[in-house]
Amino acid sequence: MRARYGLNLTITTPGPDAAAHPCGTPSCCQFRKVEPLRRAVAGRRAWLTSLKRSDGPTRADTPIVSWDASFGLVKINPLATWTDVDVATYVADHDLPQHPLLAKGYRSIGCAPTTRPVGDGEDARAGRWAGLDKTECGLHA
Repeated sequence: MRARYGLNLTITTPGPDAAAHPCGTPSCCQFRKVEPLRRAVAGRRAWLTSLKRSDGPTRADTPIVSWDASFGLVKINPLATWTDVDVATYVADHDLPQHPLLAKGYRSIGCAPTTRPVGDGEDARAGRWAGLDKTECGLHA
């Protein structure tokens, strides 16, 4: 992606405390996603996400711009009103690569131990934390 688009990307990784919280454990997301993002956005005034209202009922009221009290900055969701058709059209129109798991039924991709393909008629995020009483990792709570 760096080479194809000439991007200046920063790779963010979990800190050493994450080792005590393997994927699928209750605190995994806090140490592997939330805290690394918190470090990455430190000192920033805003952050962009790819949240879409069409992702499911828990995201149906996603605002385009809001104040994120958890991170203490503006949260911008430029794709909030996009549908799956909008995304597919944009990908095709701009010859963007697709994640290979999309073709295998994964409509929302998370950690391997807690993500499964989504069945016909299921919410896009039904495969995330399948069988657990969890719908968000904490980034967008």
